[in-house]
Amino acid sequence: MADCLFCKIAAGQIPSTKVYEDDLVYAFRDIAPQAPTHILVIPKAHIGSVAEVTPENSHLVARVFEAIAQIAQAEGLTQGYRVVSNCGADAGQSVHHLHFHILGGRQLTLEMA
Repeated sequence: MADCLFCKIAAGQIPSTKVYEDDLVYAFRDIAPQAPTHILVIPKAHIGSVAEVTPENSHLVARVFEAIAQIAQAEGLTQGYRVVSNCGADAGQSVHHLHFHILGGRQLTLEMA
């Protein structure tokens, strides 16, 4: 998608601090971290949100979760971490490209806003 921020990041058109990349997945550090480790993991192909996951593209989500496990291990998140995906405006999704936040590096609260 031509005007998608995360598509541009994955394509290298906008700079980011890359953490992981393979042929289908790209991961980078969040520019406004909410925890000591805050990484965004995206499929390179544009999917708008969790609501747009289908049988045809669900293999990309599986690949994202395989990458999340590798990234968490590489980041030393041995005491645990949280994986979050916001879906839609009411949930706080600000970039409409499927993405998962890896949050860790400290004890996280269970508070849900």
